[in-house]
Amino acid sequence: MTEQTPAEFLKSHYDQAMSLVGSKDTITSHLTENEQVLLNTVLRYSEQAKAVLTVLITSLVYKIFNPTQDIRKHQVSIADGYSGRSFDSKYITPFMKACKFPAMSDSGWLTRALEQKVPYDKNYSGAISPKNLKPVFLEILDNIEQGVSCEAYLGFIIQGLIIKRNLQAINLARPTALSIDAILHLLENHFDGVYQAEGASRLPVLAIYAAYQCLIKETKRFGDKKLLAIESHTSSDKSSGRIGDIDVIDDKNRAFEAVEVKYGIPITLLREGVNKTV
Repeated sequence: MTEQTPAEFLKSHYDQAMSLVGSKDTITSHLTENEQVLLNTVLRYSEQAKAVLTVLITSLVYKIFNPTQDIRKHQVSIADGYSGRSFDSKYITPFMKACKFPAMSDSGWLTRALEQKVPYDKNYSGAISPKNLKPVFLEILDNIEQGVSCEAYLGFIIQGLIIKRNLQAINLARPTALSIDAILHLLENHFDGVYQAEGASRLPVLAIYAAYQCLIKETKRFGDKKLLAIESHTSSDKSSGRIGDIDVIDDKNRAFEAVEVKYGIPITLLREGVNKTV
């Protein structure tokens, strides 16, 4: 068992993985070919099956800190079990979000396929999707209980997630001298595009936030105002304490203006006392 806290442990392994990856797009590992095939399958479905990814990382880290615990017994309601969800919510999901890895809003256990009150053994009946991921998921957990190197497995996964994240980073050219009509046309096409990946609903928020970044610097109206950093798309206004998707505060940290973005939904007027636009 490591003397670090789980958060410190994850940070150190992330830093180590970053050093190993560098500018390469390959994973450095001494795992067997079969083990790498299993873990690469998890990485391939990391966006589509974020809950499986989260549960596996939770299981690996928990096993490192609690070597005698059978991590297949993932709920306290199971005899000799532990609370995988609590450990995930406290350490794993925050780590995933901070690293911009595929992450759940709160926990990987908030899915019907993984929340059943039975161990994750070869007889597990949860309908994990896609179907070919289920035997991989269960075999990895079985390998963990058979004594594989959890740190090697964790290092492989984190390296793979870093590579996938880096490949998604695109250097965009910044066009100049575009007319307003041309900009609006491009934005409408962008917003109405059909995307296979999640997050398309975030595009209008990012566009309007970029406009506010310019307005804050260029207009007198926002002379002593501050544009708050954009929040995670998975957090609600109620839980985050924010008013809208985009928030501007004054020099006394009071709400000055907020924008709630709902693309394609009719405009409605909400709270009094705050200039809220949609």
